[in-house]
Amino acid sequence: MAEELKIVFAENAAWGVIGPALNDYNDQQAGEDHAQSVCFLLYDADEEIVGGVIGTTYWHWLHVSLMWIKAEYRGLGYGSRLLRLAEEEALQRGARQAYLDTFSFQAPDFYKKHGYHVFGVLEDFPTGHQRYFMTKSLQEPAG
Repeated sequence: MAEELKIVFAENAAWGVIGPALNDYNDQQAGEDHAQSVCFLLYDADEEIVGGVIGTTYWHWLHVSLMWIKAEYRGLGYGSRLLRLAEEEALQRGARQAYLDTFSFQAPDFYKKHGYHVFGVLEDFPTGHQRYFMTKSLQEPAG
């Protein structure tokens, strides 16, 4: 009989072991992901970061992880420009699709305006709100 293994609670202490091990397994199953970060930042006149988009391209997809614009700069087109830059960079890297998640109190309508559609919803996450999972094709339309 195999020896009994021990389970211990840890707060993210083993990410350096578990993350690479899972990545190795994923590469064996699906091929190398060729992951690369995508990051475009928005600076004000004082060189302070007032917005940006952060994501990753892998397996021909763009994952938009974080996107934020300081309140006083919202509605001025910067978010659209940042998202478009991330998508264009992803296309240059061979991505064909994009996905992200956003809360009902964040920006689902913004992303819908930019061609994203909802493929999943978690209700009451957080309580009284929804978490939307959205996707978009990045491939250029034929014609």
